[in-house]
Amino acid sequence: MQEEDKLNLEEAFSKLEETVSALEQEDISLEKSFQIYKEGMELLKKCNQAIDKVEKQVLVLNEDGETHEF
Repeated sequence: MQEEDKLNLEEAFSKLEETVSALEQEDISLEKSFQIYKEGMELLKKCNQAIDKVEKQVLVLNEDGETHEF
C-alpha cells in the first residue's frame, strides 16, 4: 500500500500543496518535475475519488423531514 492510500483527505490536500511548491522551485530538473507532476496527478485522482465517495454518502433532508441520499 502506497503512502497516498493511507492519507485522509486533509493530508492529501496538504501533500498536493507541497507538490505544487516543489514544482515551483527554479532549480528543479525537468526529469524530477515530471516525476513530481505524475505523483501529484495520482494523488489528485485519489482525492477526487474520495470526494465523490463522500458526496454519494451525503444525506438530503426533504420538506417532510425525511432523508434520502444525495
